[in-house]
Amino acid sequence: MKVLVTGAEGQLGKDVVSLFQQAGHTVFPFDRHSLDITTLETCFLRLNETEPDVVIHCAAYTAVDQAEQEVDAAYAVNAVGTRNMVLASEKVGAKFCYISTDYVFDGMSEVPYHEYDNTNPQSIYGKSKRAGEILVQSLSSAYFIVRTSWVYGLHGNNFVKTMLRLGEQQQVLNVVNDQKGSPTYTVDLASFLLELVQTEKYGIYHASNTDSCTWYEFAKAIFEEAGEGLGKTYSVQVNPCSTEDFPRPAPRPRNSVMEHLSIRTNGLKDLRPWREGLREFLLVYLTINK
Repeated sequence: MKVLVTGAEGQLGKDVVSLFQQAGHTVFPFDRHSLDITTLETCFLRLNETEPDVVIHCAAYTAVDQAEQEVDAAYAVNAVGTRNMVLASEKVGAKFCYISTDYVFDGMSEVPYHEYDNTNPQSIYGKSKRAGEILVQSLSSAYFIVRTSWVYGLHGNNFVKTMLRLGEQQQVLNVVNDQKGSPTYTVDLASFLLELVQTEKYGIYHASNTDSCTWYEFAKAIFEEAGEGLGKTYSVQVNPCSTEDFPRPAPRPRNSVMEHLSIRTNGLKDLRPWREGLREFLLVYLTINK
């Protein structure tokens, strides 16, 4: 299988490229320098050159707070760029896999979100990613929309790395305890994508590590797992606080937990519990950074 990956230098993209190559597939990795997705002609050119069977579209504008000011830039990448990639994929007959986000929901639900629940994004980032979803649904004849949440991995900056760094620098950390979601390890998400795109089970999927927690509970678990499994002790004290204690330009969903209805009803393998994924990540990351 020939697979083209956009955002190949990003946190998820790097693991997607690595995992698909290990599985024996031919991978064409593109970053923002080698493929400007905001230019339609460039998208057509690159896909005509590579003729992929599948496009995994990881490239995105993800600066959530910055997007409130850079509205045009967010839509240029997340909406127009996605449209361009879909049109080019259709022209070469490639399946299209769009990586989306929990931010397409308003976060006000008392229960986990289903794939076909009404969306109601509250931030520019969420609205621009939802615009991308709509364009995929409108223009692709063979698509997977995969919404995920709270992503972390070996590449790039993320919450886990930040906590580990601050845990060595500070004695007390205040972490939000009124937003809940499901942390997602990039390796587990990439493994799911590897299984999914080889099927014709098109549609919308929610894919995160299973079970849920608050950011505060996530932070506590990071230090606990680092200590229990790897003997690395942190003397930092983690305290719960509210969203109001950390005002941000873009609103955050209070509830980002997503039900994996499509995974179950399509007979696919669900992702493992988030704490197991965290444990494996810490083993690899702390071993590398000894």
